[in-house]
Amino acid sequence: MTAIIYPNIEYPIVEILESLQGEGFNTGLPCIFVRLGKCNLACPWCDTNYNEYEKWGVVKILERVKSYSAKNIIITGGEPTMYANLSVLLDVFKAEGYWLAIETNGLKTVPKQIDYIATSPKLMYQEKYLRECISFANEVRIVMDKGDVQGFCEQIETQIRAEHYYLSPCEINGKMNLLETITQLGILNQRANKPKWQLSLQTHKLVGIE
Repeated sequence: MTAIIYPNIEYPIVEILESLQGEGFNTGLPCIFVRLGKCNLACPWCDTNYNEYEKWGVVKILERVKSYSAKNIIITGGEPTMYANLSVLLDVFKAEGYWLAIETNGLKTVPKQIDYIATSPKLMYQEKYLRECISFANEVRIVMDKGDVQGFCEQIETQIRAEHYYLSPCEINGKMNLLETITQLGILNQRANKPKWQLSLQTHKLVGIE
């Protein structure tokens, strides 16, 4: 049998782990999370150390991924769409039969290999989204940040067509603005002939898993 020769490309890996998806439509789905480093935004409440990473080659990444039992991969970050060569890694995963999802802020194009897009536009960068963002996602998740959340949600509704829209509380120092979040949900969902928004919690944190 001819040995498979993988491309000599390295990726900034923060971590690769197997767990359950903790938020959004696929909550509870067994997944392998491939977390890439670096981001094109700098949200002050971000819970990921995306500047702490190691460079891994394709073979090392695939070995780690195949050591787990799940057949679903979530590419996350940081911001994974920053990397033009991401498609190479995705082709390798596809060849191995994995279902691929991505978590992105939605400012850059999503590779065609992705089966499921979860995007989280950021209110504090609203002007960037007015200039350019993706036009479709399977789900939108907006964090209940400070500012005109309703106006931003209405803006994103017109810019990103989605199957599901979620509002998530913002967590800072272990505290969530849950009351403000569900209050805003009620306001959004009183509008006639508009998309319905749902609550998305980071349930993996609530049950104590990664």
